[in-house]
Amino acid sequence: MTEPTSTPVATPAATPTLPDRLSVDPRSPHHVAAVFEKDVGIRLNGKELTNVEEYCISERWVKVPAGGKAVDRKGQPLMIKLKGAVEAFYK
Repeated sequence: MTEPTSTPVATPAATPTLPDRLSVDPRSPHHVAAVFEKDVGIRLNGKELTNVEEYCISERWVKVPAGGKAVDRKGQPLMIKLKGAVEAFYK
């Protein structure tokens, strides 16, 4: 009755590996919902970015919003592709 309850500890094996290409948009074919159960961080040229919508490590680019309230004809924010050394990691 007085047994201590232990909370399960997440092990590195429990987290899925980060794919080469990942998108935040659930309509994208590159969206993997299981990856977003934990916080994902992105570094571009050694600087951590917090507004990345999509990245590709092998092609060395990230997509970020263009800024402001600019949207395309479907109502999605306009994106800018920034190129450089991309590193994805779990926070």
